[in-house]
Amino acid sequence: MTIAYACILFMGLFPYVAAGIAKKGFEQYDNSMPRQWLAKQTGFRARANAAQANLFESLPLFFAAVIIASINQAPQARLDLLALGFVVARIAYLICYVANWATARSIVWLLGLICVIAIFFQI
Repeated sequence: MTIAYACILFMGLFPYVAAGIAKKGFEQYDNSMPRQWLAKQTGFRARANAAQANLFESLPLFFAAVIIASINQAPQARLDLLALGFVVARIAYLICYVANWATARSIVWLLGLICVIAIFFQI
């Protein structure tokens, strides 16, 4: 398994970390209606839930970029580096979102997007 493919696996599971943060402590958590419970949350729980949604939303473009670049035999070392860059940016994104660092969150979001666009330019 290449590093880039390992990044796909990691990112496929990473949004669940945000979900776990949103549900941390399970204060009055209603497992029969988890989405409604999450919709009523505020503070770090609401931000973690929003981060979870954004993390899921970013996956298709990243997955496509890595897979298409691999199929087209893009230089593996560059592909691995850019995929790792995306992962690091998305981890930082979650941290910034939960901590309510809006400007930093936007910057690392942009860095992650730049990594994905750069992967397409390796094709």
